[in-house]
Amino acid sequence: MGWGFDSKSRKERQVTPVEERESNVLGTAPIGRLMLKLAVPAVAAQFINMLYNIVDRIYIGHIPEVGDLALTGVGVTFPIITLVSAFAAFAGQGGAPLAAIQLGAGKKDQAERILGNSLALLLMTAAVLTVGFSAFKEPILRAFGASDATIGYASSYIGIYLLGTVFVQLALGLNTFISAQGKAMTAMLSVLIGAVLNIVLDPIFIFVFQCGVRGAALATILSQAVSACWVLAFLCCPHSILRIRRAYVRPDPRVMGKIAGLGVAPFIMQSTESLVTVVLNTGMQTYGGDLYVGSITIIQSIMQMIVMPTQGITQGVQPIMSYNYGAKNYRRVRQTFKRLLAVTMTVTCSAFVMVALIPGVLARIFTPEQELIQLVSRVMPLFFGGIWAFGAQMACQSTFMALGQARTSLFLALLRKVILLVPLALILPRVTGSVMGIYAAEPIADILASATTLTLFLSQRKKLLPTEKDAPKA
Repeated sequence: MGWGFDSKSRKERQVTPVEERESNVLGTAPIGRLMLKLAVPAVAAQFINMLYNIVDRIYIGHIPEVGDLALTGVGVTFPIITLVSAFAAFAGQGGAPLAAIQLGAGKKDQAERILGNSLALLLMTAAVLTVGFSAFKEPILRAFGASDATIGYASSYIGIYLLGTVFVQLALGLNTFISAQGKAMTAMLSVLIGAVLNIVLDPIFIFVFQCGVRGAALATILSQAVSACWVLAFLCCPHSILRIRRAYVRPDPRVMGKIAGLGVAPFIMQSTESLVTVVLNTGMQTYGGDLYVGSITIIQSIMQMIVMPTQGITQGVQPIMSYNYGAKNYRRVRQTFKRLLAVTMTVTCSAFVMVALIPGVLARIFTPEQELIQLVSRVMPLFFGGIWAFGAQMACQSTFMALGQARTSLFLALLRKVILLVPLALILPRVTGSVMGIYAAEPIADILASATTLTLFLSQRKKLLPTEKDAPKA
């Protein structure tokens, strides 16, 4: 790969026998067992990470007398929270696959250069996001669908949350570099520590100290701070194959360009969730009102509960594919993809059945209000009507990422949300004259995007992962 590193400026650091043995596991261990070893902790980490926002919403939704309005207000802040996480993915998921590829090629020094530049990028974006969103939070929240009844709750929550932006960036962004080493259990623990602390602190701050939504936000940022310290400590210790080195934290435009090229795809995938939330919230407010905004807040929370495990599986498997792609072991990459596709499709099809059968049970997790429960129970099966196909898109999208295919990943990131879902969510309610058109936009986009992604992957498979018979004859 044309990294543009000056190999003469710094001698490639030798890999120790222990480090070599640990990294070689990605290229030699049985695939099924290795996937289980990496994916299970990654799924657990994604699920646990999801709890930060989900637990907040559960507790907030049960605040006496004002729970439904407070929940709706916090739901309006979701686009900002999503954007903060998206920038963490920009640096973390943009850098981690590249570092894993370099490890597979035996270039540890270059892998650590990528880690250092990703850290620098995370710190810079954290500063910009904190200042920018804090300065304009109220007009932004109004634009995102906040009403006079909910703006107070939204502003109170996000005002405190933004103070911990740097912790969110470091915890989420750098944890990917722990996973890239094949240390999925350690990556899971970094998330578990923060999530458990958040679960403990939430009721204390919300109900005992009577801080309301401010207490939920405070619990979240304190928990993320602890997670960030854990991740930094590990990446600086001898147990880590990749370590943070002061010399590499200085921004290098060439390295950052590579990180940005690959990181823009996961950034768009996550940031467009923010765009989607804005479109959905404003559409619900226009065609329905606060009750419908509350319904989409609950539905998106349940969407997180479904998508996060799938993301955990794909992120856990990515290091296997990246390492072996760097080592030119294409057969092993193909085998890993086939198993990944089978697993993700099983998960999303199972989720489809669950949502269709027990929507009311899921709604009651977030609210005791019967009117809101009835609405969610009615519209949820429609909204999730295409989730069964989503597993194919997740498997193919993550494989393109693992192989460093930046342009293709970018297109696919834009396809589902920006090209399909947003226009459909704007057009369908106008065409149908009903708020139900907004709910119908999601399954249509899911099915079309998944079919396109799978077709594209199959058409490029021979080029990316050639077999002996596909190789050009001399």
